[in-house]
Amino acid sequence: MKQKVLAFAIGASLLSACATNPYTGQSEMANWGKGAGIGAAVGAGAGTLFGGNDLKNAGLGALAGAALGAGIGYYMDRQQQEMQQQLQGTGIEVQRTAENQLTLNMPSTSNVTFAFGKSDLTPEAQNALDPIARILTNYPDSTISVTGHTDDVGSDADNQRLSEARATSVANFLVQRGVNRLRISQQGLGESSPKVSNTSEANRAINRRVELSIKANENAGAGQQGQPGGYQ
Repeated sequence: MKQKVLAFAIGASLLSACATNPYTGQSEMANWGKGAGIGAAVGAGAGTLFGGNDLKNAGLGALAGAALGAGIGYYMDRQQQEMQQQLQGTGIEVQRTAENQLTLNMPSTSNVTFAFGKSDLTPEAQNALDPIARILTNYPDSTISVTGHTDDVGSDADNQRLSEARATSVANFLVQRGVNRLRISQQGLGESSPKVSNTSEANRAINRRVELSIKANENAGAGQQGQPGGYQ
């Protein structure tokens, strides 16, 4: 019975999530709708734990969870769109994960470059990071993880220190541009997580990179009013 209740509640929450992508003309589910579905599943499941009328409790839980999930999804939709617009031509890759996180890859082939064995930001790197900092300050309900990487040239210990220094450079720059330090965590992974194999200089340049992961807080999007926009 509870499985049927969950399926009903989740299905109802997703009816409005499908929309037409204006770029492809195809019907698909907007990211805010995916968030609503995940929230509905969690909310419906939690609702049935309280006993009594499973259908009523699941429905109420699904509605609450869907509203929260849709708000977070819409919040990240807007942030992703702004970043993609502002970062065109910089070489920085903006990707969305299934967990509603944004990942920004900044390999040495982008404008966020590091000289070999160095961790200081070039003027070009600072110009590319400026719009990221501005957007992050406009969307304060998220945390930012900064991770530095290196290629495999040099010792493990040296590369670990270098990756940490690169992450620190980016984190410090964001703070200088107004991002709250409490939102930022940083780490270096040395040469342990290459994006591609270190078999050529071109590949090693790709692996000398910093990545930013942006995760919405539970209250992200709570202040949004009305129906999420996204696709029309």
